[in-house]
Formats: sequence, C-alpha cells, structure tokens
Amino acid sequence: MAKLSVRYRKQAELIKDVSAVTTVEAVTKVKEMAAIKSDRSYKNGRKRKDGEQTVDLVMNLGIDPKQADQMLRGSIALPKGIGKSNRVIAFCDDSLADKAKAAGAVDAGGDALIEKVSGGWLEFDVAIAHPAQMGKVGKLGRVLGPQGKMPTPKAGTVTPDIETAIREYAAGKLEFRNDTGGNVHIPVGKTSFPVNDLVENVEAAIQHMTRIKPHTAKGTYMKKVVVSATRTPGVEIAVGGGPATA
Repeated sequence: MAKLSVRYRKQAELIKDVSAVTTVEAVTKVKEMAAIKSDRSYKNGRKRKDGEQTVDLVMNLGIDPKQADQMLRGSIALPKGIGKSNRVIAFCDDSLADKAKAAGAVDAGGDALIEKVSGGWLEFDVAIAHPAQMGKVGKLGRVLGPQGKMPTPKAGTVTPDIETAIREYAAGKLEFRNDTGGNVHIPVGKTSFPVNDLVENVEAAIQHMTRIKPHTAKGTYMKKVVVSATRTPGVEIAVGGGPATA
C-alpha cells in the first residue's frame, strides 16, 4: 500500500466522523480539505502542488452498462459553469464558417478542416458538426474516437444549430458518459468557487442524471454520490435513492 502523505492524513482527519451528509456540508468539507497546504517539498526540492483544484462529482448508478438501453451519454451545461472554456471547431459548409467563427469556433469549414484534422491537428477540445457534414466527418472516427472528440447526436455535437452549440460548448458545456462500473464523472467547478455555486452545480448534475434514468433500470438508481477535489479524499452526499423506474 502506498504511504499516505501528511497532507492527505490531515484532510482525512477532517472527515473521519463524517458519513453521508447534505450537499452543502459535503462541498464545505471538500473546500476545507483543499485549503490544507502541503508543508513539505519533494526530495529533489521541488515544491508540492498547492494551486486551485477541480471539484469532481461521481455518481454510482444502478444501471447495467452492458445493456445498450441503459448506457448513459449526453451533455450538460451547469448553471455556474466550471471555470473553464473550451476550444471548439465546427464541421460545416464553408458558407457557414464565418458565422461559426463569430459564435466562438477556433476553426470552421468543410473539406479543408476535415483534411486538417485527418492530418493530425487536434488543438481543440470539442468538435461540432452539421448533420450534412457527417457523411464526410465519419472518416475521422479513427482520429477523434480515441480522443473522445467525435461529434455525436447524443451529446448535442451533431446539430443543424451549430452557432448555439458552439456558444454553449465554448462556455464550458460538458459531455458525459458512464464507465464500465456504472459511474458518471462530472467536474462541477473549482475550489475557488463559493460554496453556493458549487452546491448549485452539484444539485443540477444530480437532477439531470435523475431525469434521464433508463426506464429499464432496476432497483435503486442513485446508489452513491461522492464529491471531491483533485487532491482530497471524497465526501459522500446523502441522496434519496429509491427504486428506479421499471
């Protein structure tokens, strides 16, 4: 077992008697733990990281990831943002390229942009595509698929309204998908955010996942919800749970 750092042991001390708590309490504890600074340097003299951290939400859901009708994939725009903007490109007809760039795309167009990406250019976070372009964009699956950047209707990145999609994703809209354990991971902000802003984002994410629960899921749907920062232990949030819709 890896030796726990002094900072981690101090953080764990703050939650040693904490079980599942309210969202406000959980977020407050995470911010308190994130505020604990490292009082030691690495052996080579390099200082340990003490900067701003991302706050992450993990929801363990009562789904069977092996069943296609229970897999969850989509997108969400959190009410308080996540403290990060995205670099967005748009695959569209050249006649729409100027509008796409005006909406915030770092590059836009048809054949020329497809060839650029096919050649290995990946200096972007999100790719939006007009449906009319997907016949050509499909050949980029081998390039964009492993990067998690392939446009898809489920995530709202294949749409005729590319200007709206560009603005939303450039402002920090997130894509999500469940992993093989039935978990969904969503960043909900930074440790510098006020408690109320983080709480609003966390609750918005939980409510969104509750709204899209698969009709075929059995038993308890929202099984466990944990919030943590990049370099802190997690704190469990008490959720209603209850049976999933059969």
